[in-house]
Amino acid sequence: MTATRHNLERLLSPRHAAFIGGEDAMHAAVRCAQGGFSGDIWGVNPRRTTLGDFPCFRSVGDLPEPPDAVFLAVPSTIAVDVVAQLAAIGAGGVVCYTAGFRESGGAGAELEKVLAKVAGDLALVGPNVFGLLNYVSGAHLWPYAHGGKRVERGVALVSQSGMFSGYVTTNQLSVAFSYVIGSGNQTCLGVEDYLEALVHNPAVNAFGLYVEALRDISRFAEVAIEALARNKPIVVLKGGASEVGASSTVTHTGSLAGTDAFYQALFDRLGIVRVATPSQMLETLKLLTVAGAPNGKKLAAFTCSGGDAAMVADGGTLLGLEFPRVSLSARNTLNELLPPIASVSNPLDYTTPLWGKEQALTQVFNTLVRDDCDMALLVQDYPPLDMAHDVAMYRTDARAFAAATAAAGVPAAVCSVLAENFDAESRSLMSQQGVAPLQGLGDALMAIAASTNIKKRRQCIFSNRDELRLPPVQAINGTPLAVDEWHGKQLLSAAGIEVPRGHCVALDAVEDAADALGYPVVVKFIGTGFEHKTDLGAVRVGLENRAAVSHALVEMVSSIGKIAPSLVVDQVLVEEMIHAPVAELLVGV
Repeated sequence: MTATRHNLERLLSPRHAAFIGGEDAMHAAVRCAQGGFSGDIWGVNPRRTTLGDFPCFRSVGDLPEPPDAVFLAVPSTIAVDVVAQLAAIGAGGVVCYTAGFRESGGAGAELEKVLAKVAGDLALVGPNVFGLLNYVSGAHLWPYAHGGKRVERGVALVSQSGMFSGYVTTNQLSVAFSYVIGSGNQTCLGVEDYLEALVHNPAVNAFGLYVEALRDISRFAEVAIEALARNKPIVVLKGGASEVGASSTVTHTGSLAGTDAFYQALFDRLGIVRVATPSQMLETLKLLTVAGAPNGKKLAAFTCSGGDAAMVADGGTLLGLEFPRVSLSARNTLNELLPPIASVSNPLDYTTPLWGKEQALTQVFNTLVRDDCDMALLVQDYPPLDMAHDVAMYRTDARAFAAATAAAGVPAAVCSVLAENFDAESRSLMSQQGVAPLQGLGDALMAIAASTNIKKRRQCIFSNRDELRLPPVQAINGTPLAVDEWHGKQLLSAAGIEVPRGHCVALDAVEDAADALGYPVVVKFIGTGFEHKTDLGAVRVGLENRAAVSHALVEMVSSIGKIAPSLVVDQVLVEEMIHAPVAELLVGV
């Protein structure tokens, strides 16, 4: 374990905490005390003797001992000096609330480089963060009011957005957090560091991430594989999804190799669930931590409305979920159990005459979930609690559903069509029975569909973990060069990949090379600067005879001379024309 990693462990399980600064530091100290933190709380401010109700020291050097955790809220130029002092005395971790670094550009970016250097082995969180919430010990390093309560186990949230990490703590969706960490500018610590420090923590049952960029892809992948092995799913909301990679220099259609496509491929490989909105993140985390991931894409769905059944079928199918046809034996059983007005199908509308009839519904649910499904879903919009009789009937149906799915060993969720139509008490009752209480039909179906990859990826770990690992990245010595098409195809051919027959020749030998190959042919200029041939008019296809080749060469030389007169036109690739390809694949490396 590195010194920085050890200090991060101290920060996440502190014995004492120091709050450095003025009003913001004081508010953070109050939040820490309100959280029930049992360790010492100290203030540091040269102009105060107390920080609120807590003892205050003039300088870092005057503290009784090196603090495990520090909340720092001073101007950026002062922050650098204070961080250097904390590193010198052997403090643990620093949550740097201070802004005015790289995010402000110019001098701020240079100052951040100095901050990183003086931090040394400190576990520096940020800078430019709201803070860190610790719902396990109550050691909150956070200046604002927040939601949540002390837990023994919950989701660890890591967010590059401070506001995002703030408002999810006040969610009304029954998602509890163990830690909420603002990663900010990630000067010293990235998302992968927090995952690595928490993946073995028994208080963490899943991870929620809001990320804009990852600092160390290889380390992130290794920790993600470990999280998958420990059944601690990762749900990611990725910012900047529309950004196109600027470094795609040789792939003709640059948008196909955009940064977001790389991230999506990485997430798919590692069994990481990607979501598009905060509510989708919370619903997915709820599903995974309460019921667990679906075993596959086959869903058995129950409603008490034909309209709801149609909405579930339409929405689920669009997301790739499957609704298996009811088998003949299950159909016969259901025909005996259901009222005459019901039609046997999946999704199944079991109709209102069965409302509140627990024994009969248990049999109905049991028949379908044992037929052919990977997960079960019951759609119910709960009435307000002042409609006591109706609420009891709904809960009876849900209780029967929970009993049937538990007996069948099938992951299960109850969801409301409208997010607000699921009261907290009913949600709690469902969670206690291992049934995920999902809010909002769209988000519920998305959560189920997006989670179907997890168990398949976990199986890869137990059969061959190396299958998920990223290959090592090798440094390139010197200046990277673009390999032209001719030489690239020679490498492919040497590796056993079939390429078109062709010749690389000088300009005055093109017609003879075409005659030797046989028509039709393709003619292309190659060399430095010809990576995007179409843009330069430097390619012609389907040339049927020698005259067509000669005419094409004149046109191509003229086009290149007008668009890029500095390019040297001395190498031409002449190839056989390939007709009717099965598919076109562009690979950017």
